Amino acid sequence: MKFSLSLSTSLLYASTALAIHPFHPRSVHNRVQPKVEKRVAGQNFQHPELQKRASRFLTEKTKEFSVNGTGIPEVPFDVGESYAGLLPISDSPDESRKLFFWFFPSTAATNPDEIVVWLNGGPGCSSLSGLLTENGPFTWEAGTLAPVQNSYSWTNLTNMIWVEQPVGVGYSQGTPNITNEVELATEFRGFWKNFISTFGMNGFDMYITGESYAGAYVPYIADGFISTNDNEYFNLKGISINDPIIGNDVIQEQVVILPFIEYWEKLAFLNDTFLEQMRQNQADCGYDTYFTKYLQFPPPEGPFPVLPDPYETQNATCDQFDNILAGLLDVNPCFNLYHITETCPHPFSQLGIINPGDYQPPGAEVYFNRTDVAEALHAVVPTNWEQCSSKNVFGNGTDRGSDSSPKPATNGVLQRVIEHTNNTIIGSGDLDMILTTNGTLLAIQNMTWNGVQGLQKAPTTPAYAPFHPEYNGGSLAGSGIQGVWTQERGLTFYTGHLAGHELPGYTPGLAFRMLEILLGRIDNFNSTAGFTTQAGNSTA
Repeated sequence: MKFSLSLSTSLLYASTALAIHPFHPRSVHNRVQPKVEKRVAGQNFQHPELQKRASRFLTEKTKEFSVNGTGIPEVPFDVGESYAGLLPISDSPDESRKLFFWFFPSTAATNPDEIVVWLNGGPGCSSLSGLLTENGPFTWEAGTLAPVQNSYSWTNLTNMIWVEQPVGVGYSQGTPNITNEVELATEFRGFWKNFISTFGMNGFDMYITGESYAGAYVPYIADGFISTNDNEYFNLKGISINDPIIGNDVIQEQVVILPFIEYWEKLAFLNDTFLEQMRQNQADCGYDTYFTKYLQFPPPEGPFPVLPDPYETQNATCDQFDNILAGLLDVNPCFNLYHITETCPHPFSQLGIINPGDYQPPGAEVYFNRTDVAEALHAVVPTNWEQCSSKNVFGNGTDRGSDSSPKPATNGVLQRVIEHTNNTIIGSGDLDMILTTNGTLLAIQNMTWNGVQGLQKAPTTPAYAPFHPEYNGGSLAGSGIQGVWTQERGLTFYTGHLAGHELPGYTPGLAFRMLEILLGRIDNFNSTAGFTTQAGNSTA
C-alpha cells in the first residue's frame, strides 16, 4: 500500500466526527472557541501552573552563567531561572573554541534528573531561533509586537538547553575546523562533558532533539554518546527529530516534490502547461516510477537504488525542486517553502532576514545581535550574531567545504541509535515543502532497524493533542486530531497536519505531547489524557 497525504486525510476525515466528540464538551460543529483567560491590558501573563522553588543548579561554579530573569531586553516579565554563556569543546587549557548555551531548569513541581537538548539545523543555524519562535519559555513570533510567555514551553516538563553548534554558529567562538559529522559529535561531546560537570548533572538521563539539518546532527551526536559507554556524562535515553534530513537528498527532495505540490495544487495554483512540463520531467528522470515503487508499506526489499543528483550532473531537467519552486514564486512572490500557506508580505522576524523577500523595517535590529541582549546572556561583545551563519561551518578553514558525512539513515548511524534507545521519534509537518512527509517516509522505508526494513504499515492512526484550557492569548495551541502516527520496533513516526518545517512553532500542543511521550510521561499519541502539567495530572 502506498502512503500519501490523500490516504492519511481520507481515513482521518472519516473518523473525525466519531473520534473528537467524546473528548470535548461540545461538538466542533458548534464552533467552540478556545477559552482564553481575559487579562487587564498591560498586565503580564503568569501561567497558573508554573512552580517556584529553591535552585538546585546555582553554585559557585555556575553563578557566572546566571541570567537575570527580569533583565532580558524587551521581555516585560520574569523568564525565571536560567544560565547562559560559553563552554569549551575540550578539557585542554589551551582550547579557545567554545559553544554558546542557554539552559533553563524545569518549572515542574519536582525538578527531574534529566535534561533535553534542542538543536536547530542549517547547517550553521542557531538553536536560539528555536528558543525564540518554537519551544522556549518566551517566544517572539514574526510579525508580532513583543515577546510573550509560552504556555507550551518544553521547560514546563523538563530541564532544557539550547546549544549553538558547531563552532561558527551564533555566539559560539572560534574558527570552524571540521569536515564531517563525526568530528562535530566529538566537539559536542567535549562541550557536553564540561556542561555536565559544571552544573552537577552527572548520571542524568538525557535526550537530544532538533529539526531540519539536526536530522544529521542529532543521530551522529547520539551515536557518539553511545560509543563512549559512559552513563555518567552521556546517559542517552532517546532522541526526537522533526522534518529531518536523514536520507539521500534526491529521494527526500527531488522525487517527492511534484506529488507534494499536486496534492496542494489548490494552494499553489500552478498553470496546466507548467504542470504538464513538470510531469514530463518527472517521467524522464524516473521519479514517477521510483515514487510509486518504493513508497510502499511494507517496502520492497532494499537497499533502494541511488538516483543521479541533478546538482552534481548539472541536469536542470531533473532538478524538480528548483524548477517547481521557481514556478511557485512566479505565482506567489512570498511563497514560503517552510510553510506553504503564507502569502505576501513576509512578516518581519526579530531573527533577521534569511529568505529572499523577507521584510525588515527601517532601523530594525536583529534581536540577538543587540549589545544589550548579548551582555544579558554573557556572550562576547561584539559578536556578529546571525540566525544562519555566513561562515561555512564544515569549511575546515577554507572558503569552500561541506559536510562529507553520509546521511544517518544510509550508513547505520540512525539505526544504531534506534536500537540502543528503542525511543526514537521522527515528526513531519505536512505543510513543509523543503522536507516533505513523503520524502522522510521514503528515507525511513530504505532503512533497516531491529532486523526489519522500513515501516510495515502506513502511519494512519489519528494523533491527538488533548483539549486543555488556554491561559494566554499570545500562546495558543490546537487540540484534538492534529496528525497521524505509527510506532514500530522502537521508532515512532508522526505528522502535524497544520505544521510547517518548524513543527513545535506551528503546532505547539502536538509537539508538547510528543515530548511527554519521549520522556515516558505518556504512552503514545492515542492518549486523550490531559497534559501532565495540567492541574490534577501527575508531573515528573
